[in-house]
Order: sequence, then structure tokens, then C-alpha cells
Amino acid sequence: MNKTFIAAAACAAMLSGAAMAQEFKAGDLLVRARAVHLDSANTDSTGLGLTVNNKTLPEVDFTYFFNKNVAAELILTVPQKHTVYSNGAAIGTLKHLPPTLTVQYHFDATGFKPYVGAGLNYTRFSSVNVLGGAADVKRNSVGFALQAGVDIPLSKDMYLNIDVKKVYIKTDVSAGGVKAGTFKVDPVLFGVGLGWKF
Repeated sequence: MNKTFIAAAACAAMLSGAAMAQEFKAGDLLVRARAVHLDSANTDSTGLGLTVNNKTLPEVDFTYFFNKNVAAELILTVPQKHTVYSNGAAIGTLKHLPPTLTVQYHFDATGFKPYVGAGLNYTRFSSVNVLGGAADVKRNSVGFALQAGVDIPLSKDMYLNIDVKKVYIKTDVSAGGVKAGTFKVDPVLFGVGLGWKF
């Protein structure tokens, strides 16, 4: 996956010389579609060695500019199914839906538009089937999200986007109604996609 991102960055560097970055302005809307690789931190305090699988997933985001530098981004995907493991053995599945809202600062630069962002993630867990129903997880998680990326113009209103996010997601794990500990997914998400300015 890292080689893919390096190749994309190298391609972007060559393309950026052919297209100068257009200034964003108040009222601009940037819509992006990304392919995102989710790499989970997988730490827990249950003693069960809980993990979920890494995966590549689709992502769509909407970025609204308040001025040329400051914007807000809403990041969306569809519910994602994960296999839950205990010490490497599959013990069930669950789905999570993790919309994220960040506030971004876009730097002034020639030929590309780097940005950083920070905000909040809300994750809703559903379709939980762990140990045949003997174990359960808290359905809601709220945590911080950090972001850095770059938009590289391919034409007047189309951009290549490379984006990295760290999202803090955790849930309480219970068995028989008794809390067994906390499981932290806390993924890093590496994304590559295209954006269109409206």
C-alpha cells in the first residue's frame, strides 16, 4: 500500500508542473471520492487480544470553504463490515459507520494545495455478532480526528488528492452484561482520490 501512495505522489509531482493551483475562495465546494486503506491500531484492555481486520474502503467527502484558507470537511462512507479476532482466531463480525467532521487550514502554495485538519469522529457500531452473541460492544463512539493532505490540480476544477487521517475510535466490550474492558480501533487511514471544485 505504501508503494502505491509513493507512486501516486511521484505522479502528482510531475503533473503539478502542468497545472497551477487555483485559489479557493469563500463559498467554494470541493467534492472528493477516495479509495482509503484502513490500518487499525488494535489495542484492548480485555486480555483477549482483540483485533479487527484492515481493509480498503470507499470514501466521499464534502469540503466547504469559508475563505481561501479555512474550510470544513464532512467525511462519509458506507457501513463497513469487519471480522473480530481474539489472539488471531475469528470470533465474530461487526459493522461500523464512522462519519467525521474536520476543520481545515489550507496553505498558500504554488502548484499544489497542502492542508491540515482536526475535528471529531462519531462511530456507530451495528450488526454485532461476537461469540454467538455472548459478547457485545457499546454501540457509540466519539473521538478526535487529525488530518493532513494535499490537493494537486489536474485541470482548472479537478484535483488529485492524497490524504492521511488518524481517527480515535473505541468501544467498551462486555460479556453477560459485565464490562470486560475497552477495545481501541484507532485507525490510520491512507487515501488517494479525485476532487472536483464547484
